[in-house]
Amino acid sequence: MNALQAKTNASLCHAASVTPEGVSHAPVSIRTGRIGASFALWAYQVDLRDHLIFPGLINAHDHLHVNAVPPLRAHTPFPNSYAWIDAFQEHFEQPAVIDALKVPKTLRMRHGALKNLIAGTTCVAHHDPWHPVFDTPEFPVALLRDYGWSYALGWPGYGPPVQQSFTATAPDRPWLIHLAEGTDATAQNELSQLDQLGCLAPNSVLIHGVGLREQDIDRVIDSGASVVWCPASNHALLGRSIDPRRLNAAGRLALGSDSRLSGARDLLAELSEVANQCELSAQELIGLVTDQAARILRMPSRGSLGPGAHADLVIVEDLGGDAARSLVGIERSQIRAVVRDGVPQIADPDFAEWFAATGVETVRMTLDGKPKLLAKSVAEPALIALEPGLEFADGGMEQEFDLTIEARCD
Repeated sequence: MNALQAKTNASLCHAASVTPEGVSHAPVSIRTGRIGASFALWAYQVDLRDHLIFPGLINAHDHLHVNAVPPLRAHTPFPNSYAWIDAFQEHFEQPAVIDALKVPKTLRMRHGALKNLIAGTTCVAHHDPWHPVFDTPEFPVALLRDYGWSYALGWPGYGPPVQQSFTATAPDRPWLIHLAEGTDATAQNELSQLDQLGCLAPNSVLIHGVGLREQDIDRVIDSGASVVWCPASNHALLGRSIDPRRLNAAGRLALGSDSRLSGARDLLAELSEVANQCELSAQELIGLVTDQAARILRMPSRGSLGPGAHADLVIVEDLGGDAARSLVGIERSQIRAVVRDGVPQIADPDFAEWFAATGVETVRMTLDGKPKLLAKSVAEPALIALEPGLEFADGGMEQEFDLTIEARCD
């Protein structure tokens, strides 16, 4: 074990860990970026008395590169996503949209990742072509990898062809497609079309599914496929969303925020909103963004606090009562710390010693007015400028940085 690996060893003591099985009061061991089965010989001790530890959240659907693009404001719901796409073509001519899309794609991808990270999401399923920046070590979040995808049945000009992509995807890897994103006959007929193409299988992950009827949900469950639920996006574009209960009970539902182009500010905001509107418990909602999402997306080392899992963590204050409610319903500024692979990335200032113990340089920030420490690797000024509510704590802090943006693939 080298010195850098040793710096990621930690023992998180006196907190309660929230898992699908319930609440555990056993200390959490971090060994070289993973959850340990035992404690390391050298480990930095973190006293988390009166705190709760959750697995880092998994956002099962986002388009990372368009989170700073102004959304299209519609006065009436669209019948389906294709009508929204048509309406958005004119929106592309708006000066604010033009300016947003002038930002290099590399930077926009990193911004989408930062948006997720500061709200407790440490892993994202990006539903668009792979980008070289994803393979850089400083990318803010982990990503779903080695998966297949198509965009949608009714938009064949973008993304890999449906049957070709599905056939090329190994059965043990997820295959993603926007499906039944609407309330009209076009959307309602898409599941049967997908089925006729032979592309409905246990590894099929259907994004949105608003047009799914009861018999369609039966078919999804019978086939072993799953649905990613994006309620904020659905309500904004279509005026309604799916009833999540049957799919959740079958273990076939995950939660996604979609991008800010149509969806929630972030996954934490999505959780807060649906907690007040649906009949799923707070613990069930946590499952949709942790272990259940990990099973659907075939990521066995994510969404868990079990031995061998990535030490991706969200640490919050224990508010008492239902443990899951200490995360579901809070603001992103109330998160005490977000940890990726055993290393804190954003946290309240009293965690400064933990940052120092792991060798992570920090920058003083405010998040929605609350003081925070942010890892310097994700605090470049051009990136921070894209995220509303995230600011340097005092004027001039950005002078620590080289303001020349490194040329990357666009």
